[in-house]
Amino acid sequence: MTSGRPDLARRLAAETLGTFCLVFAGTGAVVVDGVTGGVIGHGGVAAAFGLVVAIMIFAVGHLSGAHLNPAVTAGFAAGRHFPLREMGPYWAAQAAGALLASLGLRALFGAGQGLGATHPDHVGQLGALVLEAGLTAVLMIVILAVATDTRAAGSLAALAVGGTIALEALVLGPITGASMNPARSLAPALVAGDWADLWLYLAGPIGGALVGVGIYEALRGKPHPANAPADAQLPVVIEATAE
Repeated sequence: MTSGRPDLARRLAAETLGTFCLVFAGTGAVVVDGVTGGVIGHGGVAAAFGLVVAIMIFAVGHLSGAHLNPAVTAGFAAGRHFPLREMGPYWAAQAAGALLASLGLRALFGAGQGLGATHPDHVGQLGALVLEAGLTAVLMIVILAVATDTRAAGSLAALAVGGTIALEALVLGPITGASMNPARSLAPALVAGDWADLWLYLAGPIGGALVGVGIYEALRGKPHPANAPADAQLPVVIEATAE
């Protein structure tokens, strides 16, 4: 682990906070758009997801790595950039943050808009599964580039990751919801009691993240040791690039 890195309990607290903010702002934009009659709009919802992820990378990335997503954690672990033994605790922290956010939104607005629950539209379940996997694979490739390879522009990590999420949500949000994140889909489903299609948003992103790891490792080739940190921390790359 990186010298001076916070202990596991602090990192889990940071992941909980970061995922809470992601789900509260992102799915909150969906709910607010519904209760206000479309004031935010589809583009605004996509921007909300991208902006909150970028902001959380700046806010907690140096503490926990700002995974904020069980699929990303699984991808980091599969690529040996993150300790496998910590994957379960990170998943639990992410799920807790997401659930707290959905509970907060329900307390404020009721269960309108399904609290942002994700469902496929205009495509069948197989199409939605493939799209969610593909979206997450692209996201994972971008994350691996800026978080684990010092040849990439690590100083722009937050913008690159947030921009990827916003773009994918803008283009395919109306089709699948562009979740790319099991915690983001699980929490509204649990709190709103809307389980339909949930499995797509658990299996698709995790499978896609693993595919993304394989694609990026093949593209990168055998990395120099300096380009392969033992655990993925976005701000470590930022600091190394800035020096």
